[in-house]
Amino acid sequence: MRRSLSLTTALIVTGLAVTGLAACSSSSPSASSSATATPAAATCQNTKPGSVSDSVKVTGAFHQEPKVAFATPLKVTDTERTVLITGTGEKAKPGATVGLALAAYDGTTGKALAAGEGFGTQPPVSATLDDKKYLPGFVRAAECLPIGSRSVVTATAEQAFGTAYSQLNLSKDAPVVLLADVVSIVPTKADGAPVAPTAGFPTVKLSKTGEPMVTIPKADPPKETRIAQLKKGSGETVLPGDTVTVQYKGVLWRNGQMFDSSWSRGAPTSFQTTQVVKGFQKALEGQTVGSQVIAIVPPADGYGSKGQGEIKGTDTMVFVVDILGTTR
Repeated sequence: MRRSLSLTTALIVTGLAVTGLAACSSSSPSASSSATATPAAATCQNTKPGSVSDSVKVTGAFHQEPKVAFATPLKVTDTERTVLITGTGEKAKPGATVGLALAAYDGTTGKALAAGEGFGTQPPVSATLDDKKYLPGFVRAAECLPIGSRSVVTATAEQAFGTAYSQLNLSKDAPVVLLADVVSIVPTKADGAPVAPTAGFPTVKLSKTGEPMVTIPKADPPKETRIAQLKKGSGETVLPGDTVTVQYKGVLWRNGQMFDSSWSRGAPTSFQTTQVVKGFQKALEGQTVGSQVIAIVPPADGYGSKGQGEIKGTDTMVFVVDILGTTR
């Protein structure tokens, strides 16, 4: 998975692997190969505005790189949220996976904590609105708001980043300013039309949530990568180098054991097609958004004769992938 912000390194140290400024909990099936302190909200907290959040001035169009200004140092005690733009789309409910554009600033110096992400032509950051999966400050910024909204949150570093604040060289009471544009709601499973199963492939059954349950046939795996559709989507075609948003599960042919899954982490994940093993890349490129694909990947298109972790050098992998979005 692509890691592009300086804030990333600091948060990974605490056990929060992040995409940009939003915390998640793992990485993609790469070619090489923690929750916060705040409990998840069962309902929208709908954080109220206050004099501090109201004092932050933002210019720039929605989903474009903003210019943020405020008097320093800010004095912050409680989390406040000011909605600068109210969108007209579907409301981002707790637990939903949303596409965000994000920025974060040091309330003492006024400087950016990291370069913004998800603005302009950059792909939005996929974030699940759950404090156990993402930084609580950004959950507060986006929850309850309709698509097309922009908000500013002011909070202490601990309120914004949970226990990760210390890795950013901030004290827990240091003031922080967060900005979030709510760009989209990301589906959590493929919505394409079902396709008849292909002979010789593992069988796949879906749970109520859409998570695939994979049963391996009692036969030797093929020697070359094989790919088949389980659902045919009607969205954009994934091109080489695109950044895709997917749900996926990977299991081993020899025993059916799961070795990786975005489903087990509770949220879709995003990465470039060129940053994963060759067999996974082949399963993505040329497919359409909304499709579900199954791929049988031998070592030559996987981790090779050295393997990786629990994946042996002789292991054939099976991936079931729901393609939820693509961005060039």
